[in-house]
Amino acid sequence: MPRPFTGARRRVRPVTALALLLALTLLASACGGDDPAGEAEPGTDPAPTTGATEDAGPTESAAGDFPVTIEHAFGETTIEAAPERVVTWGWGTADAAVALGVVPVAIPHQAYGGDEQGRLPWVVEAVEAAGAEFPEVLPNSEEVPFEAIAAADPDVILAQYSGITAEDHELLSAIAPTVAYPGEAWSTPWRDVVASTGQALGLDAEAEVLLADIEATIADAAESHPELAGLTVANVVDADGTFYVYRSADPRVEFLTDLGMEVAPSVDELDTEESTFFYTLSYEQIGEIESDVLVVYAETPEDTTAFLTDGPTAQMAQVQDGRVAVIEGAPLVAAVSPPTALSLTWGLDDSLAALGEAAAAVG
Repeated sequence: MPRPFTGARRRVRPVTALALLLALTLLASACGGDDPAGEAEPGTDPAPTTGATEDAGPTESAAGDFPVTIEHAFGETTIEAAPERVVTWGWGTADAAVALGVVPVAIPHQAYGGDEQGRLPWVVEAVEAAGAEFPEVLPNSEEVPFEAIAAADPDVILAQYSGITAEDHELLSAIAPTVAYPGEAWSTPWRDVVASTGQALGLDAEAEVLLADIEATIADAAESHPELAGLTVANVVDADGTFYVYRSADPRVEFLTDLGMEVAPSVDELDTEESTFFYTLSYEQIGEIESDVLVVYAETPEDTTAFLTDGPTAQMAQVQDGRVAVIEGAPLVAAVSPPTALSLTWGLDDSLAALGEAAAAVG
């Protein structure tokens, strides 16, 4: 296992969305054993700028923001001073920290969409662009790796988009102040992940700027693709003999509504609320998913071909009319599952291209 970082918090200049779009060109990971509801992400394995410098510690303005107290599902966590050694767990929080100019000392292994070392491509590119050393990657485990996290000697643990239980939170809090999700497991909006990460790091103002820049990029994308405005959409995955539909509150769906699309009424009408972010349908029911555009997530070209040509899914009206946008390939699927401060812009062009093709087939 790589040795944890030593020394002070690693700082780089906060990232702007435009810089990310130029430099980097949204199925959450680890959704298995640490999810109290036992939910697994359908279709997945279980759940930067240049010229960067390193500071000896937090800036004076950041230090003035402490102590801070953050409320979450298990109570509240007080962070007494600006963190210098940050460990993240779950999805998207490492991305938010890096985008805000702070490289954590340890981050989760991301099997889905990551390389052999469990590193996501947009995080690799962002850290490299910052001229920083890549963080220690925690063990590839469905359970929280408490010993490895403790060995990283953190002074804060950020897990705002994760499935940690109350017991997990108690054990993690014995290591360092731990921030959990504000509501339900695996359901924190990506914007809230960025905002709460900024609060925990004493970088509230930087988080506001980062969010504003990303919002501007999304707005520009929507403006440049007016054909998407007002089209109804359903997000689905067909995996291992089960047909999944993402619920309206899911971040993948929110990503599309940010681009001007609307959730198809059938998505809400058929919702069984069996999970925080998806529900399942029998193959006899999938024809009831009516939408202008169907967004499908597929890991391989073979998966795409099977969805479009084999079995019940091939009989869906959207498939027969060519009104399907396929988000294909584990990294691109992971980039929107859900989007993060880094991945949203990393996969934006490919997602827009697929959506544009599907929109063109709408009569």
